[in-house]
Amino acid sequence: MSQVTVQRLFADLQATLDLISLTPMPAGDLPVPARDVHRPGMALMGWAGNFLPHRLQVMGESEMAYLDALSPDDQVAAFSRVLNLGAPAIFVACGLPVPERVLELARDKGVPVFRTPLASVDLIDELSEHLHEACAPRTEVHGSLADVYGVGLLFTGRSGIGKSECVLDLVERGHRLVADDVVEVVKRGDDVIVGSFREVLQHNIEIRGVGVIDVQSIFGIKAIRMQKRIEVEVHLQDWDDNADYERLGLERQYTHILGVAIPRVVVPIFPGKNITVIAEVIALDFMLKVYGYDAAQVLNRRILETMKPGNSLQRYLRHDNE
Repeated sequence: MSQVTVQRLFADLQATLDLISLTPMPAGDLPVPARDVHRPGMALMGWAGNFLPHRLQVMGESEMAYLDALSPDDQVAAFSRVLNLGAPAIFVACGLPVPERVLELARDKGVPVFRTPLASVDLIDELSEHLHEACAPRTEVHGSLADVYGVGLLFTGRSGIGKSECVLDLVERGHRLVADDVVEVVKRGDDVIVGSFREVLQHNIEIRGVGVIDVQSIFGIKAIRMQKRIEVEVHLQDWDDNADYERLGLERQYTHILGVAIPRVVVPIFPGKNITVIAEVIALDFMLKVYGYDAAQVLNRRILETMKPGNSLQRYLRHDNE
């Protein structure tokens, strides 16, 4: 899980949420250990039995109205109860004013207080979405990622085997490049991983003998995607006469990225083989399986059916003299 700090959170969301810092930012990094966002609510009144510690706290109209109804000393006491939850930062919604005594306490405790004009519900949604994205497991994969008929194909294999050339050919046929050489992968949900390009590389492809080409400049905006769910790994492999390659597709292979199982298709390479068309077929076959049709299983059942004694097709062919 990536480490998120209050300083980084403020920098990332300052413009989006129109954040204003009401207290000085601590000099050292202030980690955000949890990605949940809470509203203190009854914790202001002293009941914190069901509150988990170390969460970002959002104070909306109800909380601030309660503070306004208290004396300055009681405001400090109520706010102290929230700070005792170990909140790394406090966000005040709706652009509401904050009592000076409360801000002084936050400064003394080293807890940043931010204010935004957003409503509480919208603020919580924005913070939660950002934290889930920032804290999501991440990794990098050496390969190329393309959107082929809406299916995210991750091409892997040894360096120089032709991954980039295959993706470039797919782009020329109307498909879309996501990333080449290095694919940044983030896990979203239990079984969803999404790949994107590395910022410095963007939508460039390196073709040996040609050099680096900018796919967007040559083929246009329709030839690229910012990110795509990875659904199938296409592993390109040098042809081996002694290898026993899958012929029917009854035995499925899987690879695991960030704990998510992804179907893996091994494609042996030799001169003259049309890998681009094979990649398109892999994408279409995957979609058929998603919709419940598995050609290998259907063929296998058909073969078993014809082998049964008294099969009607066998009887017909025995008595067909034409």
